[in-house]
Amino acid sequence: MKISIRPLGDRVVIKTVEAEQKTASGIIIPGTAKEKPQQGKVIATGNGVTENSIKIDDTVLYAKYAGTEIELNGEKYLILNEADILAIV
Repeated sequence: MKISIRPLGDRVVIKTVEAEQKTASGIIIPGTAKEKPQQGKVIATGNGVTENSIKIDDTVLYAKYAGTEIELNGEKYLILNEADILAIV
């Protein structure tokens, strides 16, 4: 996916993965009770991102309150520091 944003330094742009609408047992979770997602797909990386660590299209887990949310062309993205990424899934 090509977007018109280029992060600076060690920042990463992530497209968040939406949380499940219902539990494994079938209970529907209302919008007000959903937690902020902590998983997403890397869309772009800055020049300062450590080489061979995080790549475009990686699915990553990140800290719960990390980053800055932005909206671009009707899509929601998260810009965060490389250090806020906890794991590659």
